[in-house]
Amino acid sequence: MHVLIIAQVFPPDMGGGSTRAYNVAKGLGLNGCELKAVTAFPHYPSGNVPERYRWKPFVLEDVEGFKVVRTFVPPIASQGLVKRLALFLSFIASSLFAAPFVGKVDVVWAANPNVLSIFPALFYGFVKRKPVALNVDDLWPDFGLINKSSLTFKMMRFVANFAYSKAGLITPISPGYVEVLCGKYGVNRAKVHVVRAGVDLDTFGIVGSRCNCNRETFRVLYSGAFSVAYDFDQVLLAAKILENVSGVGFVLQGGGELAGYVKSRVKELKLSNVRVIDRIVSRAEVAKQLSEADALILPLRDFGKPYLGISSKLYEYQAAGKPIICCAEGQPAKYIKKISSGIIVKPGDYEALAKAVLYLRENQDVAEKWAQRGRRYVEGSLSIEKIGSKMKKVFEALT
Repeated sequence: MHVLIIAQVFPPDMGGGSTRAYNVAKGLGLNGCELKAVTAFPHYPSGNVPERYRWKPFVLEDVEGFKVVRTFVPPIASQGLVKRLALFLSFIASSLFAAPFVGKVDVVWAANPNVLSIFPALFYGFVKRKPVALNVDDLWPDFGLINKSSLTFKMMRFVANFAYSKAGLITPISPGYVEVLCGKYGVNRAKVHVVRAGVDLDTFGIVGSRCNCNRETFRVLYSGAFSVAYDFDQVLLAAKILENVSGVGFVLQGGGELAGYVKSRVKELKLSNVRVIDRIVSRAEVAKQLSEADALILPLRDFGKPYLGISSKLYEYQAAGKPIICCAEGQPAKYIKKISSGIIVKPGDYEALAKAVLYLRENQDVAEKWAQRGRRYVEGSLSIEKIGSKMKKVFEALT
């Protein structure tokens, strides 16, 4: 089977959308599919397009055995509605010029940017006379920060309705999305197939046999985008509570629009037990950092309603064999509770977060059991080989 993936963000870009597209591509490849990906120049989230790509119409690459056509986007940061829209529109336009290099296609998978990827996907579906599948990483715009009475929101809702109606099938990453897709948007349940993000177990693995890596400091790590989806104040205020507790430290690693805010808050609170690594690193380096931590944190922001998505970050955390502190309600909390691979804290409750950190430090046997359960679960159910196999079957049913 020949699969064409449309994805504005793709490694080395960071973020869940990039990870999802890469995992599915690699997983499909491991299941005998031929892969081509049309994606943008590396740019997310900082807008720092590497020099060798800048101002070229496209660049052809080979990534782990499959063809990648990278097309133009301007070197601007992905922050604020106007800049994001500029990036979206530039990729939608430039991605069409990759057509001569795509070759044979059996199915087109619109991976990201969320529902907007449907437009270039439909173009390729029309040209190749093949069906289009749509990925759903999050329920944009319903669970965003946009005023629901605004014209912008109404236009986004119109685009979402269009995308869901035109896709031959839909592959949301979370079971929490199904009810909204079928209820609010009227999508036929038969064309909705939940396929989780999965994890590359060859990259994310266990180093050492205990949670604490023979260090005096119990290290709590967040690794990922510094985006508005996360509540870094909860982490920093918990660190403030623990600043006089010997042997506890926090590391925040990543990049994005809130990087400056996070660093300024660390200075404002005079936190000596928090280290901010404001740079984007490779997947291998992320895996190394996870393996060196003692506990991993997912500090989702409280948006006033249970979170329906499940971040791919959780699967990487579990693959690293570490206990998780999940600051969330909804699907992430249900998932961690079901697998029993960490401790759940209410979003925004920094006092409870501080207590959770101390509990994990003082109960290493419990932490180790949670860590092992998480690793076993992703090995058995969420490897990219298994995710690729499931996605291949979904695509075969569509074609």
